[in-house]
Amino acid sequence: MKIVSFPDRSQWPELLARPEHESGNIEQVVQPILQQVKEKGDAALRDLALKFDKRELTELSFSAEAFEQAESRLDETLKEAIRQAYKNIRRFHEAQYQPVEKIETMPGVTCWRRSIGIEKVGIYIPGGTAPLFSTVLMLGVPAQLAGCREIILCTPSDHPAILYAAGLVGVTKAFQIGGAQAIAALAYGTESVPKVYKIFGPGNPYVVAAKMLVSKEGVSIDMPAGPSEVAVYADDSAQPAFVAADLLSQAEHGVDSQVLLVTTSKKLVTRVNMALTTQLEELPRRDIARKAIENSKAILVENEDDAIDLLNEYAAEHLILSVENAEEVSERIINAGSIFLGHFTPESCGDYASGTNHTLPTNGYARAYSGVSLDSFVKKVTVQQITKEGIRAIGPTVEAMAEAESLHAHKRAVSIRLRSLEEM
Repeated sequence: MKIVSFPDRSQWPELLARPEHESGNIEQVVQPILQQVKEKGDAALRDLALKFDKRELTELSFSAEAFEQAESRLDETLKEAIRQAYKNIRRFHEAQYQPVEKIETMPGVTCWRRSIGIEKVGIYIPGGTAPLFSTVLMLGVPAQLAGCREIILCTPSDHPAILYAAGLVGVTKAFQIGGAQAIAALAYGTESVPKVYKIFGPGNPYVVAAKMLVSKEGVSIDMPAGPSEVAVYADDSAQPAFVAADLLSQAEHGVDSQVLLVTTSKKLVTRVNMALTTQLEELPRRDIARKAIENSKAILVENEDDAIDLLNEYAAEHLILSVENAEEVSERIINAGSIFLGHFTPESCGDYASGTNHTLPTNGYARAYSGVSLDSFVKKVTVQQITKEGIRAIGPTVEAMAEAESLHAHKRAVSIRLRSLEEM
């Protein structure tokens, strides 16, 4: 990794900049795809699959037989691992449920809030070089718990683990469609693919651009997304081999993935670089990981305060605190998608099975966005009820405010009720 020693704070924005994509050019490619699916439906999906994926789709949906065969094609060890991950993710997300609590704001005036599952949600799982069945669990479990009536899956991959996980989380329909055209199908609906109200899931820059474009047309999406990233803050108590392994676990996602090491120890940086060299040669995806590492940085800072300020400015998707006082440091972190404490908490566990969700804000969006949770799949609807006693108590307040805003019909809606009570 390139080492940057004790940079001035004025240099931080440039040092922490993410890789840039030519989003304008990508959108110019994606927009006609969206329009084609919008106008021609299933026929467009078949044409685009042939054009981009060289696949002739006789059937757009996965058959019931495909789901049945998926289970028999997987070895028992992997199935047990998927089931254990499912249980852990479900347990963590179940705890996010909030019971209805009625609040009496003044005598006779009661307000509360209900959580209602979004009726139709779409989950996109990319094909690419890695079958991301773990993402099926991460998105499907909270959708299942939220009570979403329709969970629609689109993926160009027929990997049996994806279909097996889809069965566990209660996917109602699954389609073998990929790319920007899959996002278009979910956003607009076709003869076969139901239109959904919110779309979740990762993807390449074309998929991300498609999600951003349909969001401008009123279709909700989980969050803006970019390449995966990790920041590791480590001190002399850290194991260089552990740190190197954590950096590589993100670097192998793609050549545009970004990994960042922040430390006060020059000795640690040297040892981590040595471990990176050794471990890289053992990875099947070493060419991808090597390019990502070459574009990443190790930043030496003077002290812990500088490290924490720098990390908060970076707002990492994943932040590993491989330091002695990890929990204490975590209390000072305000910008991160997910935090991993101590020397034995690899980010990989969060990616797969510890229970937290791995669908997280990237590209600095952790400054304002949360990762996916149960709340991502529900709407919060407020309810209120006012009794005769309540309208007498709150009525004059509303009358005064409505009149001050020159909204006399608003005032009348209260006044007419108050007069009716006087006549009783």
